Amino acid sequence: MPKLIKLYITQVLIGFAISATFVAALLYFNVANMWHLVTHSDIGWLAALILWLANGVVFSGVQFAITIMRMAGKDDDDHGGKHDDIPLRVLEPIRVEHSDRA
Repeated sequence: MPKLIKLYITQVLIGFAISATFVAALLYFNVANMWHLVTHSDIGWLAALILWLANGVVFSGVQFAITIMRMAGKDDDDHGGKHDDIPLRVLEPIRVEHSDRA
């Protein structure tokens, strides 16, 4: 299996584990009375499953992005663009006539 695919699968599993922890914490601390809503509804398990899946997708994407960005090597040169002096001009006020007609 290619290294990138293996890395992606690993990060997806980590993201869904973080999502499971997050949803469990939401239910445990009863945020927005969520524990009551999930346990006292006949399809509350479906809401918890969708919440886990949606957060899993987000956390997996973030986890993978962070891992990829951390793989970048440090630049050897400190040339970060153009370092010329910016010429500054002195601005002069412009006289504007004002009429009282509305």
